[in-house]
Amino acid sequence: MKAPTLDGVIERRLLINYRVDPAALEHLVPDGFRPQLVRGSAVAGICLLRLGSLRPVGVPRWLGLRSENAAHRIAVEWDTPEGISQGVYIPRRDSGSLTNVIVGGRLFPGVHHRAEFAVEEKDSNFSVKFRSLDGSASVSLEAVLSKRFNGSRLFTDLAEASAFFQGGSLGYSDSSDPCRLDGLRLETADWDMEAVDLRFVRSSFFSGEGPLTRTLPIWTAAS
Repeated sequence: MKAPTLDGVIERRLLINYRVDPAALEHLVPDGFRPQLVRGSAVAGICLLRLGSLRPVGVPRWLGLRSENAAHRIAVEWDTPEGISQGVYIPRRDSGSLTNVIVGGRLFPGVHHRAEFAVEEKDSNFSVKFRSLDGSASVSLEAVLSKRFNGSRLFTDLAEASAFFQGGSLGYSDSSDPCRLDGLRLETADWDMEAVDLRFVRSSFFSGEGPLTRTLPIWTAAS
């Protein structure tokens, strides 16, 4: 079944990214995909996203949903008859919206897990935390907007980082059918990225209790 075209507003999007040993992702990436490498390293991370006025195209904006969401992502590439395509594989999605959980993987792309979010935003400071209701995933971070890009072992500057993530607009997630992935392409009217200084981050997915244990946090950005 073809997923509906959705319209909405990205009210806040934080991308927290890790430089990863490609071998650590071999058991997570589905057949047909391979990790996309940047200077010899794979890239995986967390997208913390607040969506507003989300609804199918043609539905009045006032009927749209507002929700806090999180996606654990892996940058991937795959071969096509036209050449190599790039995007992201999303092994896990969490949402504070019961609607997203109910329709995720059915009417809405990607299976979503129900989670409780605690968000504080003041001036240029961000504090975002969530824990899934089943206790299987949690994230906690604190960050502040920065006027400059403070360097990375992946990207030489913010422009290079921005181009990399803008190119990963096609995402694939697990669906309710174990033999099928759901695809979703993000199209934005405006694309702009700002750097943040990461004060603290902890993700169960990237810690010793999660599926990845060999990761090095090196870069984060907000858009």
